Amino acid sequence: MALNILQLSQDNWRSTFDAGHFRRGLGYAEETRSTLLNLTDNNLLASCKGSSGQIYQQRIKLFPTAHGWSINGHCSCPVGYNCKHVAAALLTLERQQKSAVDHSALITPSQKVAEQRLEGIMPKPILSLGSHARVHFDARKGRMQEQTQHRAALAFDYQGHLAYGRQGKDLLIRQQPDLNLRVIRDASAESLLRKRLTDMGLSIALRQSEALGEHPGEHFELPNEATWLRFVDNHLPTLRAEGWKIEMQPGFHYNLAQIDHWYADIEESAEHDWFDLELGITIEGQRVSLLPVLLQAIRRTPWLLNGEAVAQRQDEEMLLVSLTQTDQRVALPFARLKPMLATLGELFFREPGEVNNKIRLPRADAPRLNRLGDGPPLEWNGGEPIRSFAHRLQALPEFKAKVPRDLNAKLRPYQVQGLAWMQALSELEMGGLLADDMGLGKTLQTLAHILGEKQAGRLQQPALIVMPTSLIPNWQDEAARFAPSLRVLALHGSKRRSLFKLIDQHDVVLTTYALLPRDLKALSAHNYRLMILDEAQNIKNPRSKTAIAAGQIRARQRLCLTGTPLENHLGELWSLFNFLMPDWLGDAKSFSRDYRTPIEKQGNEQRLAHLHGRIKPFVLRRKKQDVTRELPPKTEMTYWVDLSAAQRDRYEALRLAMDKKVRAEISRQGLARSQIVILEALLRLRQACCDLRLLDESDPSLKSSDSGKLSALLSMLEQLFAEGRKVLLFSQFTSMLALIETELIARNISYVKLTGSTQDRRTPVEQFQAGDHSIFLISLKAGGAGLNLTAADTVIHFDPWWNPASEAQASDRAYRIGQDKPVFVYKMITRGSVEEKIQHLQQAKANLARGVLDGGSQAKWQLTEEDLQALLEPLAP
Repeated sequence: MALNILQLSQDNWRSTFDAGHFRRGLGYAEETRSTLLNLTDNNLLASCKGSSGQIYQQRIKLFPTAHGWSINGHCSCPVGYNCKHVAAALLTLERQQKSAVDHSALITPSQKVAEQRLEGIMPKPILSLGSHARVHFDARKGRMQEQTQHRAALAFDYQGHLAYGRQGKDLLIRQQPDLNLRVIRDASAESLLRKRLTDMGLSIALRQSEALGEHPGEHFELPNEATWLRFVDNHLPTLRAEGWKIEMQPGFHYNLAQIDHWYADIEESAEHDWFDLELGITIEGQRVSLLPVLLQAIRRTPWLLNGEAVAQRQDEEMLLVSLTQTDQRVALPFARLKPMLATLGELFFREPGEVNNKIRLPRADAPRLNRLGDGPPLEWNGGEPIRSFAHRLQALPEFKAKVPRDLNAKLRPYQVQGLAWMQALSELEMGGLLADDMGLGKTLQTLAHILGEKQAGRLQQPALIVMPTSLIPNWQDEAARFAPSLRVLALHGSKRRSLFKLIDQHDVVLTTYALLPRDLKALSAHNYRLMILDEAQNIKNPRSKTAIAAGQIRARQRLCLTGTPLENHLGELWSLFNFLMPDWLGDAKSFSRDYRTPIEKQGNEQRLAHLHGRIKPFVLRRKKQDVTRELPPKTEMTYWVDLSAAQRDRYEALRLAMDKKVRAEISRQGLARSQIVILEALLRLRQACCDLRLLDESDPSLKSSDSGKLSALLSMLEQLFAEGRKVLLFSQFTSMLALIETELIARNISYVKLTGSTQDRRTPVEQFQAGDHSIFLISLKAGGAGLNLTAADTVIHFDPWWNPASEAQASDRAYRIGQDKPVFVYKMITRGSVEEKIQHLQQAKANLARGVLDGGSQAKWQLTEEDLQALLEPLAP
């Protein structure tokens, strides 16, 4: 049967369309979007209302073939050919024929159509914006990936008639069956409007996207989220002001809510030991908390926790976030985000379920509020006392000291600053860590502070000072010299118990770390204005009886004094702050999770910076080279020594035996549980480097000449004494000092000696300072702190130890205030031995301390199997 357009059947033309266009055309036909305008022979003219409300026009030619109709359908939509609108027109014609609709009015086989022209009209630009999210399988990553595309479409409005594209063809619009409207487009004006967009960074979209579907217009795109945010935030308002019509589709990703203002709510606890902080924004009068929003953003983009990456962002750059409370999106400027992310870093250490609209912070963390004021204006609500406290803590360096009268000393400028710092912390009822280098006068600054508290009438209870036993005489002498008006009670020795009843009658009470746990009941029966730990690294083990006892004493202010607050690992620093401000850095487990593991094992610079920022107000650290320009120079050098033949043979035999023993232990228990065996092996190798008699005192065949290091020392001393030098000689091993002592006696060299067993420490110090002796033999543990030995101008470390801070402390017995001679420090190292390897590990520990206390970076440090292998390597041939 011959094909007849008045008896249309989709079976005869459906194969011309792809399934998608036919399916959507069927839907449009059912929704009666298509309107038939004219039917001439086998030509159909129709219009169709698109999804956005735009009217498209279709010109359709049907060609009969042996297999049905061939359709040549042109449409004014972006697809342009045999689209869903064309399918909708044919289906509408077929449906109306089946419903017996009379199409005679549409049929005008030979009628001429009149034409009306519309020209000289300036086009008005219309910019449509849309987004589309699609999920696809990413073969490279092996998982489903969501990708969101965004498009802008430019069209031109000629008195209600839309045109688009570059072709510049006139618009021909059938208004009536016998009347067409021809709109003459202004190609020059359209080109200028198009250029306006390209000048703003948009480019013609090369790929089709469903972001605007088949929306009319010339499609443009931008390369990334940052450029879209910048376009919407900076350029769209300009275009609107220029008269552009901006149409945003409902799902447009960058249809952003406008932020009215930023707010910070603070609610303090009644006890004033913590406060709740909420940060948020107000949109159309509705408050939205930002903490859960930021947490969600960080889970999606973890680089926000990378301080270096965030710092590189320009202040005007934006971060797009979704507001779950309002189902809106906002752009947050990095000018505001930078201080937020830096200030509240620990918020993001937690699990998602632990965070709500507010974050609870200890009072000691109040200084971090000051940074939140950076960036756009912030409206503060509540918390005036805690904010005032934060500003005062931040202003600690500018606090003016009240130097007490009757202080028998002229404080140097940095010592006045240290006094001011302690006085300011006292007014704020906060503790602090005075971490000056050795020799800068921590004792004098502390005595000045105590004297100032007394003269201000605040020393109603005494100051309790805990120290190593060896420092009791030093504190007594310093107090008598600099602050004689202070009543000092020293509690040590077997008769001390009879003095307990006199505690409240004195200004200063001295006790020792060894006696603190034993006398805890008597000491804790009193309240103290201050509790001060001198050489506070003595409580670096938080589980020790001493550390536990120190935490049980009641005091209004707590201070720690130490030149080495961090010797081996961050756990020692935590122990000090657990005494100063209990629970502030969390418990030991959470501190390890949040700081120790990321910093020590992973080298995480962001956690390091965050920890440094938290402790900074409460740590005063001055380096000798920065504050004591009046000190003469100090020269440090390594004095290389070769092992004797006997030492080399014994060292290598011992090394092989110990290597085998250590490896067997590690294989059995693992590296972490093999520390005792490892330390034993390294100890014996170090002893072999010093003198073989340290390994076997009963061997009569060994003599001093069998020790390459002892022979070198004796030769060095001969030269130093000839130059008139005064020498401090340190060793880890008291038995080594005894061997050196024997050699000095044999050579009739005058000396004094100080070890842990020395009962009278004051006499040898006074004799050496008076110039009665040329050399002072000191065990590192007994003489590493609290001594003033400025008569010396030369320091010799006979054997190295793991901790560079301990060696520096010992060296600073000579290089301290009062020294007027250049100081030379020699480290005697046996070449190629375990001693040389120890130096490398020392540097790693120094980096860790520098990073936390001074705010610098630090290298990763941990004792690995590779380190152990290096320590146990054979001697070089």
